Amino acid sequence: MKEVIMWQITDNRNWKHLEDTFEWVRVMQEVPQDVRHHAEGNVAVHTQMVLAALEQLPAYQALPPQEQAILWAAALLHDVEKYSTTAIHPDGSITAAGHARKGEMRVRQILYRDIPTPFAIREQIAALVKYHGLPLWIFEKPDPQRALITASLNADTRLLALLARADILGRICADQADLLYRLDCFEELCRENECWGQSRPFASAHARSHYLLHEHAAADYVPYGQPAAQVILMSGLPGAGKDTYIQRHYKQWPLISLDNIRREMKISPDDKSGNGIVIQAAKALAREHLRAGRSFVWNATNITRQLRAQLISLFTQYHAAVTIIYVEVPASILLQQNRQREEIVPHAVMQRLISKLEVPGREEGGEVVYVV
Repeated sequence: MKEVIMWQITDNRNWKHLEDTFEWVRVMQEVPQDVRHHAEGNVAVHTQMVLAALEQLPAYQALPPQEQAILWAAALLHDVEKYSTTAIHPDGSITAAGHARKGEMRVRQILYRDIPTPFAIREQIAALVKYHGLPLWIFEKPDPQRALITASLNADTRLLALLARADILGRICADQADLLYRLDCFEELCRENECWGQSRPFASAHARSHYLLHEHAAADYVPYGQPAAQVILMSGLPGAGKDTYIQRHYKQWPLISLDNIRREMKISPDDKSGNGIVIQAAKALAREHLRAGRSFVWNATNITRQLRAQLISLFTQYHAAVTIIYVEVPASILLQQNRQREEIVPHAVMQRLISKLEVPGREEGGEVVYVV
């Protein structure tokens, strides 16, 4: 991307302006932190200190303006979901378990629905927020190498390390020196695994898929043989244009469409028990294709990682290669196209689906194509 993107979040970096503009900044004042790790105070105080520390880092100052904007926005948003995850325990300790994972989701909602941001920029900010604690705790993971390689497929580890350094310097704690040492070790681990500032390279897409889908596989292993079939797994919100994409690119392929099966069975989309019947019928059709070695398209919204993981597991049991095709249009266009559909999704339902959206990532085990 040659264009330098500066949007509403980074146009005016005055904290008072940010508080006046964004409710999710204002509530940071209400979120306490454990004094053992954050003696500086609440999340608002910490976030301001992180931003100030980031701007003083020579490596940050040397970045191109667009990467500076991405990193600054990630620093502003890195603890945005401590508001919903913070718990004060009887012994007085304070935790915010899961705030990074929820933060990724909240960032996506903000930058898709509220502050329209180019897709690649939005997803890099979301990935940095999701993994912002990884450099400090990676060696406590059961498999640090796998955790690193997985993260590198979506997040720029060079920017991630800068965010983590600012996060350390932007707090008052007794173990700051130890945390900075951990960060240095993280960088070395990245370099050893060819992950510093880049996705970990694999010999082929098939090799990457094998590594991600097999817990004990080695990253350098190249599997023998070729996939028996190809499965196109569509993903995207209702009205994003999945049907149109299929008509343009896969019109001649066998199609498994949950909407079509639902119509044939006369089952309403609101019938939860009926939806289970639809999915089982779709999986039975998929198994027929897979046993015959036929490639096909699976068309449904598939907006959560959990649902996609179940399907990818099914397809790869039959040695099929999976390509996830994610289709997205801006929120304003999405809502307009939804109104033009034969089966309009109610506005409240659409907003709920947007809040659940998990954009497919390369760590899910298949090839990913983004049509945005």
